[in-house]
Amino acid sequence: MRRRMRAALWLPALSIAGVATVVAQSVDKSVTPNNANAGINKSLADEIGAGRGDTLTPGSSAFIIARDPARAIRRGRQIFQRKFRRSQGQGPLSGDGQGDLHTNLAIGAGLADSCAACHGRPRGSAGAGGDVATRPDSRDAPHLFGLGLKEMLADEITFELRRIRDGALQEARATGRNSRKLLFVRQGVTYGFITARPNGSLDTSEVQGVNVDLRVRPFFLHGGTISIREFLVGAFNAEMGLQSVDPDLDRAAHNGRVVTPAGMVLDGLADKIEAPPTASPSADPDQDGVTDEIPTSIVDFMEFYLLNYFKPALGEQNTQTQAGRALLDQVGCTSCHMAQMVIERDRRVADVQTAFDPVRGNFNRLFATATTLFQPVPDNTGFPPVKRPLRGSFVVDNFFSDLKRHDLGQGFHEINYDATLQNEFLTTPLWGVGSTGPYGHDGRSVSLTEVILRHGGEAQAARDNFAALSATAKGQLLAFLNSLVLFPPDDTASNLDPGDRTNPGFPQFGHGSIKLTVLFNDPGDVE
Repeated sequence: MRRRMRAALWLPALSIAGVATVVAQSVDKSVTPNNANAGINKSLADEIGAGRGDTLTPGSSAFIIARDPARAIRRGRQIFQRKFRRSQGQGPLSGDGQGDLHTNLAIGAGLADSCAACHGRPRGSAGAGGDVATRPDSRDAPHLFGLGLKEMLADEITFELRRIRDGALQEARATGRNSRKLLFVRQGVTYGFITARPNGSLDTSEVQGVNVDLRVRPFFLHGGTISIREFLVGAFNAEMGLQSVDPDLDRAAHNGRVVTPAGMVLDGLADKIEAPPTASPSADPDQDGVTDEIPTSIVDFMEFYLLNYFKPALGEQNTQTQAGRALLDQVGCTSCHMAQMVIERDRRVADVQTAFDPVRGNFNRLFATATTLFQPVPDNTGFPPVKRPLRGSFVVDNFFSDLKRHDLGQGFHEINYDATLQNEFLTTPLWGVGSTGPYGHDGRSVSLTEVILRHGGEAQAARDNFAALSATAKGQLLAFLNSLVLFPPDDTASNLDPGDRTNPGFPQFGHGSIKLTVLFNDPGDVE
């Protein structure tokens, strides 16, 4: 009988004395040895391994993702924190910072040597912190906690919207009359109406908050990109000058259909997919003399890491925060910042629930509980079993978004380089908002109070309701928002590594961590 692994893992803590210290923007110990033993254990060549390969090729991304998924996640994390070097192809900036900004916004991006340069707070996390000039008003880099949940929610909503559209088309052809349908999805969000005509054409003039192709694009604040894979390949190129070799995106961008190693379906006939810089490991798109700068296996590990990346934490709850949570509903914030959504088929292999715990939270009063979401499937190959995602439903709590674009008034309108205005933005999920000031897509609001009062347009009534609250009520609402926090995974005690306050090196050692290493097939082979 196959064992379905879903229960929380209560594993004995491993002593971390003498284990390498891990910090943001990590160095490669193979080229930067140091007395503190700090940095990434594996070289870039080690991380690339045997390339993509397949589930029967040891050391390949396909093999590790399928059979040793905790290692795949951790490897993706190390790549995310890695400081890339010029000899590995890092730089120059797109167009070396020159060219037509109207057609290539990447010219305004900053040049970084690590993903963590823009997404690095709290330390060691895929957090927030960067700011780039891809718009005249600038853009703040959002945190990436819960990114895989966002991708799955958007993909499932897209499927529902298109099913409604296709049903309207079928009805119009069958009846010979126009069929007007409400674009209402099970998550409780309405995207306007769509009308199908008997001749197969569509009237999309009443579609709201999403492109007329009905694809919800959850990445970038204006809702611009479909998938994690496109997002990371684009960021490697635009922000780091590193060109990814990605045959998956190349095939999908040329009307093909692919399923990525993280399980995302990309269909070039249904969607416009962003093409990668190249599909050939021998190509040198930026002509810097370095080829195969980001091999396909590195893209695979990064995509899998971000699919499974931890969601934000819920900090201390008390009577103040409880009252503040109720006020969010009363004021009207949750008409767009919806607290909860449900994923029908969760592609992740694990979940981490992080919450306030002053007893077990050694360093930051937070404690994380990791739960596996996979089923081991032996395949008689002599290799470790394939760990197949359960693909069950998952409730996404404390999300606070409707994944729909809204016009929040002139205070949020954004100037583009061609002098047009961007006036609609995707509802920013509020999870983690207590850790991510300054606020707004441009970082121009210095506090939660200021960014709330900046709302107008579709949110004018909610803004005015907040402004009318007493000082006490405002404080309660803000207290709840400030309890939605990010956290540093390597400094947060968990059931994988509870830590030990009696360690003589505490808190530098013994504070605990979300130590995925204990879930590796071979925990002795650290990343």
